[in-house]
Amino acid sequence: MRVLGVDPGLTRCGLAVIDALPGRRVTLVDFGAATSPADETVDRRLLAIAEAIGQWLERHRPDAVAVERVFAQRNAYTVAGTMQASGVAMVEAARRGIEVGLHTPTEVKAAVTGNGDAPKEQVARMVTRVLGLAEPPRPADAADALALAICHAWRPATLSATGGAAATPAQKAWVEAARAARRRRKTWVAA
Repeated sequence: MRVLGVDPGLTRCGLAVIDALPGRRVTLVDFGAATSPADETVDRRLLAIAEAIGQWLERHRPDAVAVERVFAQRNAYTVAGTMQASGVAMVEAARRGIEVGLHTPTEVKAAVTGNGDAPKEQVARMVTRVLGLAEPPRPADAADALALAICHAWRPATLSATGGAAATPAQKAWVEAARAARRRRKTWVAA
């Protein structure tokens, strides 16, 4: 399965493609970032991000697109731009009939490191190790996009049904992170 990871952002949108192989192996296909100038209007910036994502989808033909689920942040302006870029990624995938998976930062961290509270540096180190790279991918948004793609490729689709039976410690942490994220969303929606 080929997965495009999207770390949404208005100034810099991380993009990364991996191929998922049997035995939880993944290989790097490509990574980078789409950018838009801060002095442009939001509509023009979103168009630039959409065009870049569209080019990546056409070039790499992924089976799935993994996008960071944004649900809370202190800076309203930043979260608005991130959510808009996230929506653009989902629309571009939907336009092509490609499956979209949304993953919270906690789920991604748990999937890649086994710790839902892992710092960004630890996530980047694990991405580097999992993909057998000589150094962490740059920019950091690309490393985050790779983590999203890996998370999606490794998603424990059958674990929720089994309650985590026969799961690795990282998968068990992921299932718990997903449950905690759902509880937080229900609390937030109810408020």
